[in-house]
Amino acid sequence: MVYIKWVFWSIFWGIVVAFLHYTLPQHDIARITDTYEQRIDFGENSIFWAHSSSGNAAAPANRDVLFIQAFRTNDKPMIYRNEDTGWGWPPYFKFDTSNLQAEASDLISKRSAETPQWVSIRHYGWRNEFLSIFPNAISVKPVAGPDVRIIPWLNIVILTLLAALAWGIWARWRKFWARRETRKYDEYTDGWG
Repeated sequence: MVYIKWVFWSIFWGIVVAFLHYTLPQHDIARITDTYEQRIDFGENSIFWAHSSSGNAAAPANRDVLFIQAFRTNDKPMIYRNEDTGWGWPPYFKFDTSNLQAEASDLISKRSAETPQWVSIRHYGWRNEFLSIFPNAISVKPVAGPDVRIIPWLNIVILTLLAALAWGIWARWRKFWARRETRKYDEYTDGWG
């Protein structure tokens, strides 16, 4: 029974951590090399794409998606999709896809340039070549160089609040069970005197 309990809690916390890792914003320092638009037919991986454009009433079977190609500081390529999140999940309320694409196009930099333009790309999501999953770019900002360090203040605040909430629930749960056990003991021993 203890083994099943540990497996359950391991799976539960694994899902919670994966959910938070996917939805919380991350920052990559990269050099943008290209921006383009591609027609995408949605298949089994459709849960990792935005459900519909913020102006469409229903999600089409395929649509044009904007992409940003970049190389990170370790010279590995990274492709970001650029889609509106609209009012859906995660709650980034992103409606400026076209503006972001224009900003990214303006920041294109070649490796052979005398001083390459490095940017901080804020995004959520994962990159998986096998499943054709791309992180969604939220913003692009120029930075001084490849060694810039971004402190994720929003993630720190959200994770601190979630930890406080989890601790509060756990503390009240333990207090509830302790009071219940005490009440059972008092009822059982009532009249022993």
